[in-house]
Amino acid sequence: RQPGMAEAEAAGDAGLGPAPAQEGAELAAVIGATVPTGFEQTAAEEVQEKLGSASRISRDRGKIYFEVPARSLPQVHRLRSVDNLFVVVQEFKDYQFKENKEDALKDLEDLVKKLPWINPLKVWELNNSLKKKKTKRRKHNLQSPASREKLNDGGEEGGADQNNTNDQEDCAQNPVAVEPTGGQDTEKSQGVTSRNGVEEEEDKEQSDVKVEVQAGSESGTKAGDSQTGEAEAKVLRFRVTCNRAGDKHSFTSNEAARDFGGAVQEHFQWKADMTNFDVEVLLNIHNNEVVVGIALTEESLHRRNITHFGPTTLRSTLAYGMLRLCDPQPTDIIVDPMCGTGAIPIEGAAEWPYCYHIAGDNSPQAVKRAANNICSLLRKNESKDSSTALGVPLDIIQWDICNLPLRTGSVDIVVTDMPFGKRIGSKKKNWDLYPACLMEMGRICTPGTGRAVLLTQDKKCFAKALSRVGHIWRRAQTVWVNVGGLHAAVYLLRRTWERAEERRSFW
Repeated sequence: RQPGMAEAEAAGDAGLGPAPAQEGAELAAVIGATVPTGFEQTAAEEVQEKLGSASRISRDRGKIYFEVPARSLPQVHRLRSVDNLFVVVQEFKDYQFKENKEDALKDLEDLVKKLPWINPLKVWELNNSLKKKKTKRRKHNLQSPASREKLNDGGEEGGADQNNTNDQEDCAQNPVAVEPTGGQDTEKSQGVTSRNGVEEEEDKEQSDVKVEVQAGSESGTKAGDSQTGEAEAKVLRFRVTCNRAGDKHSFTSNEAARDFGGAVQEHFQWKADMTNFDVEVLLNIHNNEVVVGIALTEESLHRRNITHFGPTTLRSTLAYGMLRLCDPQPTDIIVDPMCGTGAIPIEGAAEWPYCYHIAGDNSPQAVKRAANNICSLLRKNESKDSSTALGVPLDIIQWDICNLPLRTGSVDIVVTDMPFGKRIGSKKKNWDLYPACLMEMGRICTPGTGRAVLLTQDKKCFAKALSRVGHIWRRAQTVWVNVGGLHAAVYLLRRTWERAEERRSFW
């Protein structure tokens, strides 16, 4: 078998990568999407349901691939479970890297000339024409003071969100950029790329790519009108972002991005620009799987609903995955008793408007932030179509999680992000809080049909608490997820028929 660039010619082995369009045939796109780790299947189901396309879940966790006609791009951007989108130029399922570093990098350089760039660049151009309207708003958002607080949901401020890096070796070779350990407790994650890595320890490698691409605030200047032929009226600016995972490579992601980028520059005569770029070329290397793509999103789609961020605001995409796990039915009453800034109920009200959503928190500041986020959502709805602007089926209340002002058995679903005991609360307090929460959630949920979807990183404490309330809650499913570099779990619980005791003298 010929290693390296010969792969490009071996079309049979290339896996995805759309066939050249016949004259007059419709332009098709193979789309790659990064999704919250653990919720790949959820995203695949949503793509099937809304776009009618089957997805392939990547071996590199946190990514799915699907093919759609290019005219479906607006619907692709409306998916609720995906963070970032890119169009696949070509994928190699079993790329043979040479052992010698120079040879391996030379192969990557030579690959550039052999890749089928034409259709993916047409898709990129079409994508730009769709989102030109939004550019001004996005630029404004990136400068907003709230961005200081966005560390929890991946600390992606100012980076290229596409990067889903688990680059074990590079971390060691690049001590400059490695963030201190401590996950949620550290405030050093600004500028680091998206946190959908595979394991919490691998997430520290995110910083390597930051150094490599000098990720600055993304510009949003897009060449929507430019012709992507060899003779450009306007010279496009570009950058290459490389994500590398696996221990068999002789090179770092820095070196791959540099050499591959040099070849891209030579091939297209584009101008390299790390911060103010038009085109972002993605080089994803996961062991022997190589995917070359072009980014279709400037900032992650998970930022869609939240304008007022708190210390632990949940990504909207993760909130969607959690809600979908409990299969909301019309008329269900869905409660988030520890709502923080309201990411879960706001996502719920937007996507499941035939349910009634109640959000609550014991912190007045959190309740205020959530209320502001709800107001922003209402304003957004009004601006879309003022004649039919409706409210959202969502209320926000300040309350005590252990004494909820809700009638016994009156709630269908509880969905919440429980305190990890890092930025909010403490591990010690969780030992008392978790069993008390589960008891109270059990009391308000309908016996037999009620369900709860709970996210926590304090898995040991949760398991103990669950064993204490095993008579009212049964664990149905566990999804392992990555939240801001922390290895967490989403538990789907089902309410038993057992009656929960009422410990309430005042009722």
